[in-house]
Amino acid sequence: MPNVDQEKINESNQIALPMLPMRDIVVFPHMTAPFFIGRSLSIASLEKALEGDRQIFVVAQEDPLIEDPEAKDLFHVGTIGKVLQIMRLHNGTIKALFEAKTRGRLIEAHIDEPHFAAIVEPIPEEDSDTPELHALSKNVRAEFKHYLKDIKRRTEGIEKLAIDSEEPHILADRIAPLLNMDLQKKQALLENNDPKKRLEIVYGRMLEEKEFKKVERKLKERVQGQIGRTQKEYYLNEQVKAIQKELGQGEDGKAEMDEYAKKIEEIELSVEAREMAERELHKLKMMPSMSSEANVVRNYIDWLLSMPWSIKTEDNFNLEKAEKILDARHYGLEEVKERIVEHLAVAKQVGKIKGPIICLLGPPGVGKTSLARSVAEALGRKFSHVSLGGVRDEAEIRGHRRTYIGAMPGKIIQSLRKVKHKNPLLLFDEIDKMSYGTMGDPAAALLEVLDPEQNHTFMDHYLEVEFDISDVLFFCTANVQQNIPPALKDRMEVISLSGYTELEKEHIAREHLIPKQINENGLTSKQIQFQHKAIFNIIRNYTREAGVRNLEREIAKTCRKVATQLVKKTNLKKVVVTPNRVQKFLGAQLYRHSKAEEQNEIGTTCGLAWTQAGGELLKTEVNIMKGTGKLQMTGKLGDVMKESAQAALSYVRNNANRLGIYSSIFENTDIHIHVPSGAVPKDGPSAGVTIATSLVSAFTSIHVKSDVAMTGEITLRGKVLTIGGLKEKLLAAKRSTITTVMIPHNNKKHLSEVPDEILNGLEIIPVTSIEEVLEVALSELPSPVTESETEDSQIIETKGPEVSILPQKEVPEAARTYDA
Repeated sequence: MPNVDQEKINESNQIALPMLPMRDIVVFPHMTAPFFIGRSLSIASLEKALEGDRQIFVVAQEDPLIEDPEAKDLFHVGTIGKVLQIMRLHNGTIKALFEAKTRGRLIEAHIDEPHFAAIVEPIPEEDSDTPELHALSKNVRAEFKHYLKDIKRRTEGIEKLAIDSEEPHILADRIAPLLNMDLQKKQALLENNDPKKRLEIVYGRMLEEKEFKKVERKLKERVQGQIGRTQKEYYLNEQVKAIQKELGQGEDGKAEMDEYAKKIEEIELSVEAREMAERELHKLKMMPSMSSEANVVRNYIDWLLSMPWSIKTEDNFNLEKAEKILDARHYGLEEVKERIVEHLAVAKQVGKIKGPIICLLGPPGVGKTSLARSVAEALGRKFSHVSLGGVRDEAEIRGHRRTYIGAMPGKIIQSLRKVKHKNPLLLFDEIDKMSYGTMGDPAAALLEVLDPEQNHTFMDHYLEVEFDISDVLFFCTANVQQNIPPALKDRMEVISLSGYTELEKEHIAREHLIPKQINENGLTSKQIQFQHKAIFNIIRNYTREAGVRNLEREIAKTCRKVATQLVKKTNLKKVVVTPNRVQKFLGAQLYRHSKAEEQNEIGTTCGLAWTQAGGELLKTEVNIMKGTGKLQMTGKLGDVMKESAQAALSYVRNNANRLGIYSSIFENTDIHIHVPSGAVPKDGPSAGVTIATSLVSAFTSIHVKSDVAMTGEITLRGKVLTIGGLKEKLLAAKRSTITTVMIPHNNKKHLSEVPDEILNGLEIIPVTSIEEVLEVALSELPSPVTESETEDSQIIETKGPEVSILPQKEVPEAARTYDA
């Protein structure tokens, strides 16, 4: 028992008990009642009582709406009783059966952990046995019989329970819970310890209810006389009005109904929506205003009348303004901005925006959401954002049916109500991250929403009336195109946003991110200055991303460090952020980009890879060893990349003699292909030419040029096929010491999309076959051989990083080893 002075209790008639604060319930002695306990401290009090003699003190709260009551929120008189039994329900609550014994006065309450507790003084019953009291008890019993028959209309068990109560004070306490009294009156009755006064209050309340019943009958007869028997519907309505008038509740309800009726007349609803609103309003008029069903109908009417049935914003098709807004908010992304402006130009010609749904596809942080917001600003439309990441319930899109408790419309209707216009720009964010669950497929629900031929009759399950959403301009964002359901992707025009180049990131940081973080961290441009090399140092060594989110975090961290120095050193006026200070502020470098080898090597070739964070240099290593012709591939390669390696090996074996390799050597040689950074998953077909070049180099002992990189898919006939991510791959080559890059000839047309700052200093060589690749990549071309020569005399000798093939007669016995 928390904070209870046991010595003080033992000296008086007071007892320390667990306590249950009750909301809107007054418990009288000599009654047995079930309670539902949900608050954690209340459950702890119940369990504390069960550990002992099961005694507990029950007291009512003055305000039932208070979730966590304090001592001042409790009445001073309650009931001491015993917990008879409990039942634990599946939702975590407890149903307890409580037998009240006697009144108790609350001396001290403890509203803290681990449970509610109280110091209580039992209140003994006053001993008053007079003829007047017995006569009053007899009248109360007689009146109670009539009360049960006329008012309650249920007598089984209750009448016997009350009549068997011979003691006057017990009789009053057993009748009191059955009377219609508010919380304050019941509490006053509980606090009254005089049996005679309690019986008088109970007797008077029964007579009041009896008179109220008579008034009700008179009202019923008067209403029936006014309207006749045939007008049942009107009669029921008038009866409700008459009752409300007698209780003084009629004016507020009438005003609410009149307001609803006025809104229905003023708002330009559709025909179907107007009929539904009038029907629901008529239903609401027939219901008690405080019933739960009335609240459901009232909420529905509120939703129906708050929808923007005819409110629109005028589209602004000023292309110059649109271009200005897009350029101011987004650096680079020229192709994307150009396509958006084209859509606006077509819309200006047609007069309205009708066309495919635009899906902005790209890695995180490249500005997809902000780009959609800029389009909305350029058009002068409202903007609303709906996040679909993790959504797996169809009702999130279409809404819940009103039969469910807590039903509400779907996200589309909610967004339209929020912006108060029926033609906003609505962005479905992370559309590729929806999932299919037991509650349905939200992607299937979006098929109707994103179909211009169907969405003019979109029906939300909650509203149950058609709402035209064809004027809404839908934008979607996604990170991975493969995760978008095909039927949904077919309804959208996908616009790809590739990652930013380092130069673009530097410009964004200098023009947008740094000024923003300087302002947010309470600095000024006179107090901090970033050198260009420092910005590039942060971009290259502390972030690896396609967008600029982590870059902004690192800049913010640097600004905080500078702010700390300025506060600590009052004489310091300005801090220039240099590359050395970047390392001091941000710690050791987090990332290191791959670099080309300083000298030519055998069996090692530089490839180019695309990642969501940009391009990377991807080296491919090949070792050959004496064995049984086994092929081993390591480096966490995906299935597609393994198949590409198989294709490259098949080409080399099929053209072995022409490439200067004896075909019989493959039977006695194990081949190990490894792609470094073994913990990083790798996949894709574009490493085919890289693997083929490394294989030829390893078998012919010809060095591969270290300043040459390549990318392309290889076929069994040695053809070089198209690849993707050309811009990112060339950026990776530019960042390294690569001077020559070989790309598939079919990718030559994509060079126009690559910025000049990337192409400058790089020699781009389009190739169509692996022969053209070998001519550029190898330090010398291999000489063709024939099987008639002494190919069986070749062995492999490993000398450090170099591998050479030598005739057997020139090698001593001790050198005939195969070092992996």
